[in-house]
Amino acid sequence: MSASILQCMDCGQQYPIDTVIYTCSHCGGLLDVCHDFDSLKDSITHDTFDARLGSLNAPYNSGVWRYKELIYPHVDETHIVSRPEGNTNLYHVPRLAQWAGIETLFLKHEGENPTGSFKDRGMTGGVTQARVLGMQRIACASTGNTSASLASYAAHGGLESIVFFQNKQIAFGKLAQAIAYGATCVQINADFDRNLELVREVADKLGIYVLNSINPFRLEGQKSIIFEILQQLRWQTPDWIVCPGGNLGNSSAFGKALQEAYTLGLIDRMPHLAIIQAEGANPLYQSFRHDFDEYAPMHAETIATAIKIGNPVNYPKAVRTIKWTDGVVEQVSDQEIMDAKALIDAQGIGCEPASACSLAGTRKLCEQGIIQANDTVVGILTGHVLKDPDATINYHSNSLPDITATYPNKLHQAEPSVEEISRILLNATEIAR
Repeated sequence: MSASILQCMDCGQQYPIDTVIYTCSHCGGLLDVCHDFDSLKDSITHDTFDARLGSLNAPYNSGVWRYKELIYPHVDETHIVSRPEGNTNLYHVPRLAQWAGIETLFLKHEGENPTGSFKDRGMTGGVTQARVLGMQRIACASTGNTSASLASYAAHGGLESIVFFQNKQIAFGKLAQAIAYGATCVQINADFDRNLELVREVADKLGIYVLNSINPFRLEGQKSIIFEILQQLRWQTPDWIVCPGGNLGNSSAFGKALQEAYTLGLIDRMPHLAIIQAEGANPLYQSFRHDFDEYAPMHAETIATAIKIGNPVNYPKAVRTIKWTDGVVEQVSDQEIMDAKALIDAQGIGCEPASACSLAGTRKLCEQGIIQANDTVVGILTGHVLKDPDATINYHSNSLPDITATYPNKLHQAEPSVEEISRILLNATEIAR
């Protein structure tokens, strides 16, 4: 018998964990996966998780399932679909810290997951639950990263995958993955928010399991980002964790993870969480400015396609996270995003545009005096640099509309001449100095 349940975050209504349900049937509220941690307290320790570091044995070789007692304690391991994921690097970046105006900055690079984004951590949880439920088909609406992850994990787990895309402004690095992994891809003349409505309606009609972040098992997997950061910091809590905000699944998962870690004694204080949105896709930021008394969906427009979402489904959980962590919400412009991305890329780390919100937002919050210069900050990089190569090339060639390449790395052209090439290289050396 499972020791976990599904529980509405608003009215408290509970449902068996093997129920195919995404929102509360009584009040429409979002659901949490709640575990009976009291029965597991002897195994939820630093020593338990530290002992599994470097394991070669499934499922503990995964940076998600290493924390199985915190993610899905009683799931039968034969149902787990893992590539494995997680075990991503935490980079100490002093030069970027200096640019942002702080002493200590780490970047947690979730682009190092198997399909190049943090979505793999959630997808291993969601696809595992699909197998627990005996589902054969899974689906999502996507701006790109979710589709790549869903298609990969479905193929790995022997399931059929279906993806709803909008029919414009999709990064080809992401669409290509979904197609390569065998998903049925449908481009629809609608934005992400409408596609999410459609996928839920179609899934309900045809008996398909939805794996957008409205699915609470997705968020359970994404909690592991926080647990892994804490473990990489030797269980010392940073002052701030800064992450991009789109559909707000990550920030929602982070709040739940931190609350659980604090309650269970894995950490002795709560860090602050900062959620950074693009100016053109900022409904959470606008609501935060009014103390969350108002909320208005919007039509989203931003170069950061991964967070181009105007009506985030996890808004209530993100608000809860901000309150739990005494956190903040900030916005950054596309110019700020692309400049920060250029600097991250130039460190040899690289990220997709949405990821750079973490660095741009850290700098902005430091300038405002919200983040202090001596604070320790962990920024989340959500996706790999090759997820959107067009944005990178167009930035450095200074051909993005309304964006100026502040930190360009010019692509040089040359005839097959030693003299001409030498002149280019000598000039490039002088500029670098």
